[in-house]
Amino acid sequence: MNQQVEKSMPYDVEKIRQDFPILDQKVRDKQLVYLDNAATSQKPKSVIDSIVHYYETDNANIHRGVHTLSERATLSYENSRKKVQQFLNAGSEKEIVFTRGATEAINLVANAVRELVTVGDEILITAMEHHSNIVPWQMLCEKTGATLRVAPINKQGELIFEEFEALISEKVKFAAISHMSNALGTINPIKKMIVLLHRYEIPVLVDGAQAIPHIAVDVTALDCEFYVFSGHKLYAPTGIGALYGKMEQLEQMAPYQGGGDMISVVTFDKTVYNRVPYKFEAGTPNIAGTIGLGAAIDYVNGIGIEAIAEHENQLLNYAVEQSKKIDRLKMIGTAKNKGAIMSFVLDGIHPHDIGTMMDHQGIAVRAGHHCAMPVMDFFGVPATARASFAMYNTFQEVDALMDGIENLIEMFG
Repeated sequence: MNQQVEKSMPYDVEKIRQDFPILDQKVRDKQLVYLDNAATSQKPKSVIDSIVHYYETDNANIHRGVHTLSERATLSYENSRKKVQQFLNAGSEKEIVFTRGATEAINLVANAVRELVTVGDEILITAMEHHSNIVPWQMLCEKTGATLRVAPINKQGELIFEEFEALISEKVKFAAISHMSNALGTINPIKKMIVLLHRYEIPVLVDGAQAIPHIAVDVTALDCEFYVFSGHKLYAPTGIGALYGKMEQLEQMAPYQGGGDMISVVTFDKTVYNRVPYKFEAGTPNIAGTIGLGAAIDYVNGIGIEAIAEHENQLLNYAVEQSKKIDRLKMIGTAKNKGAIMSFVLDGIHPHDIGTMMDHQGIAVRAGHHCAMPVMDFFGVPATARASFAMYNTFQEVDALMDGIENLIEMFG
């Protein structure tokens, strides 16, 4: 796979940190410890520079322009599409549709699926989904009379596979499943799930928003019909993401929005739509963001996704072991196979207080329901505090997190 770049040098986290300007600052007179990567990642200088370069030298609208700036901008934009295709190991760059992010990509697919389901049909998701992979399907069911089925999880935050399997039937017309939970860190057995769903010829969308910076993704090997992700969690800018779709699926789908660039011919009598993928990219796109996404993929490839995953797993394992020394800390989500996310609660201290007081120590963690209210309901908590790790985090930052928690417990008594 293209993203599995072999590393000839040891993993040098300090060198990596030098590529991220934002990390070199103090917050409330404390050195910043950024552990909110599951919400958004920071951006390397190469990504920032790619955006500045576009606006300083190549800024123009893409496609159809015959002047030099437009041709350069178009080339950079389409090169990013090729980079996404290679990063996902998709069969063709035509199978890559640029969107504002995973949320828009899911809604795009749900809009098309809505035409294929009716009363009595079922849509299957899991109990660990992000709201973005729940609400669009609820909206679809409200419009069509279909039923939303939810595969349950256990107290470790793992999918109960036998119950997932029991929900699969000829009534299920589509499945939308998370690759990795943003609230728990659980990594689902995606390939096994897809094989099972395909026995019933059920198309599958995989929400890869949380997985994409942590796991090598091969959509050809997975054989999913759709895979979606957001660029901002992959060290790219906000407002850009991608939808991978098998060509035969994309060709059958109606456009999501109407406007410029998604058309071939327009008259008052009829409109002929553009070819895939352009028929799904109406209007002027986020050109700078798309170029930034390509630069982010280059940066990740330069380090190697496998090396990044190994480093993050070491951080997570260390954090989990250190957290066991804190009596009042309870982990939420203890799956055997999980990514670099540690959600937790502290006895007697509300997660929002944890987030606020950690910020006073220069430590950025997320506190809340993490757009996963059903997960919080299942575990019987209003919210959790969440520390999430990335390629640039260090063991010293894990120590700072644990010291911060100890200070917080001492403060609250």
